[in-house]
Amino acid sequence: MSIDIPFTTPPASRRGFLKNTAAAAGVLGLTGLAGTRALAADPLRKVKLAWNANAICLSAAPVAVQRGIFEKHGLDVELVNFSGSTDQLLESIATGKADAGVGMIHRWLKPLESGFDVKLVGSSHGGCVRLVGSEAAGVTSLKALKGKTIAVSDLNSPGKNFFSILLVKAGLDPEKDVSWRQFPGDMLGVAVEKGEAHAIADGDPNLFIIQRRTKGLVDLASNLSGEYASKTCCVLGVSGNIVRNEKRVAASLARAINEASDFVANYPAETAKIFSPYSKVSQEDLRAVLGTLTHNHHPDGQALRKEIEFYARDFKLVGVLKPTTDPARFAAFVHGDVLG
Repeated sequence: MSIDIPFTTPPASRRGFLKNTAAAAGVLGLTGLAGTRALAADPLRKVKLAWNANAICLSAAPVAVQRGIFEKHGLDVELVNFSGSTDQLLESIATGKADAGVGMIHRWLKPLESGFDVKLVGSSHGGCVRLVGSEAAGVTSLKALKGKTIAVSDLNSPGKNFFSILLVKAGLDPEKDVSWRQFPGDMLGVAVEKGEAHAIADGDPNLFIIQRRTKGLVDLASNLSGEYASKTCCVLGVSGNIVRNEKRVAASLARAINEASDFVANYPAETAKIFSPYSKVSQEDLRAVLGTLTHNHHPDGQALRKEIEFYARDFKLVGVLKPTTDPARFAAFVHGDVLG
């Protein structure tokens, strides 16, 4: 479902809780963030939340389920593992097949430009996309990528979109000065070893593992480099219908993801344990990856709108967004201020 797009150029309430929750939780044997789980006085609102179960950076979602954080905020959340394209994900939210989703803003902005009725209401963290180069091929800086091939697992990946921006800012043309070549995710390191590529742009934990087993890969940049150090990465999108007609539900989702993200930042070892059933990577390695992310940075409200506008300007710079798209109007259109 899409709606008219007005961005080209020419109220929240809190659910009541039972008192003495700690005592009740002790009797019932419930667990939660502090060893208790709040008991909602009213029936929980059922919500389907789409996410990518392969992405450790989205661990706030299972944390919020496991720790009872969604329930605390009056929600009964079913996690739906979505492995399709971002367009399909946004369509599923816009048409009510899912109520909300969490994912990378680098993937979401282009399809949102098409008018999907989905609003960005919150965020989770920064980080999770990195670019590494082959020292043997002389790729030890962004400028050294001129004339080289960058391996990616998807030619529409967040890595390609984001690092195209960094290449432009480094004085290179991401379409003419470098080549982008797609390989299966687990073969990215092999591609470099065979000389078929000279750098890799991908997310963790996959790139973390590849870098460990492939000699001579050096860090070039990440989506926390330079001016992006304090920018968010993954966002929470909610059906426009829910934002307009059930603002309380959208606000509860945003608050729950915020709280779960803070837990991830403060308890990475416990988070790795919670996420481990979804991954073949060891808990130790998951813990290491979590240490590179900024789950303590999850803007909402006008702060989030400003970051959306920032990214929209970047994506317009490299031709991902249309030349006629006004970044400020676009950000205002796709953002939902449910906590204001």
